[in-house]
Amino acid sequence: MTEQKRLSPGDQAPEFTLPDSQGNNVSLSDFRGRWVVVYFYPAAGTPGCTKQACDFRDNLALLDDSGYQVLGISPDKQSKLAKFAADQGLTFPLLSDSDKTVLTEWAAFGEKKNYGRVVQGVIRSTFVVDPEGRISKALYNVRATGHVARLLKDLDLAE
Repeated sequence: MTEQKRLSPGDQAPEFTLPDSQGNNVSLSDFRGRWVVVYFYPAAGTPGCTKQACDFRDNLALLDDSGYQVLGISPDKQSKLAKFAADQGLTFPLLSDSDKTVLTEWAAFGEKKNYGRVVQGVIRSTFVVDPEGRISKALYNVRATGHVARLLKDLDLAE
């Protein structure tokens, strides 16, 4: 498998339309004119993904008040995303990319190390997309714990 070219600041963000946890189609272009935080995570309900999602939830008002829309994307089915959102009180869209097309286009799926072994999987990644649809920040291989706090600092939103 050839490695997908990673996105960099200034690149046009690849467009997508994916179903959310309620079955509604959500497109990146729906948010044109707004800043968007798109984050890719491996699996709803796992400890790291829950920590990361809850960190976004806990900072959602700050992000929203600052003009940022948060979108979470994983290969999970809609039913699993709906349960995850309900269990954790998540109010931002969780999108299902079950065939991993969008994950691959954003270079958030591919080879990664897992406990010292090289495996194929979701590469935990976060992107900030500007109001014109260009990548402002591209963060690959982020850690679940502390990531949102670091992102807020990078966006000059941390207190």
